[in-house]
Amino acid sequence: MEFFKDLDPTLVNWVIIPLLIFMARLMDVSIGTMRVIFTSRGNKNVAPLLGFVEVLIWLIAIGQVMQNLNNVASYFAWAAGFAAGNFLGLSIEERLAMGQVVIRTITAQPAEALIAKLREEGYRLTVVDAQGARGPVNLLFLIVARKKKNDVIKLITEFNPKAFYSIEDVRHVSEYETLADGGKESLIRRLFPLRKGK
Repeated sequence: MEFFKDLDPTLVNWVIIPLLIFMARLMDVSIGTMRVIFTSRGNKNVAPLLGFVEVLIWLIAIGQVMQNLNNVASYFAWAAGFAAGNFLGLSIEERLAMGQVVIRTITAQPAEALIAKLREEGYRLTVVDAQGARGPVNLLFLIVARKKKNDVIKLITEFNPKAFYSIEDVRHVSEYETLADGGKESLIRRLFPLRKGK
């Protein structure tokens, strides 16, 4: 490469080029992981942009590999970048905690205290009386922001350690506040306030 013509060829071939390939793969795979997540959630605006950047970086990386077919370090850098990119992409998505989840809880014990606590904390939930294999149970449904998931699970296990719960991603919810936020308006309404009379 012309950028590195003044450097030691061994250093360029066995360190710099593999490192660049690794970084390119790290970026394009992590972006690709994010793109798949956005696509699965129906985000039509962000996913195509991520796809464009992902493929552009991939073309740069594969171009370097094709120019250095005799360099074994390039192959290892490609594979290592792919593995690290998957990890980084999932870590970023987990950190962002985008979207909502539905938490279904089945409890055989009296759930009045748990229900009262969840409502006291501002969570909107639906409670259904149902019949389980061993008798009557309470079935609780909550839709919460993913960043609040662990808080809800902590409350459930605190009030009813034997409760069974399942968590599932939600692709779309109707436009109303699913979590109480201390009396604050929803993010949508804060960004786009309604005019008076509407």
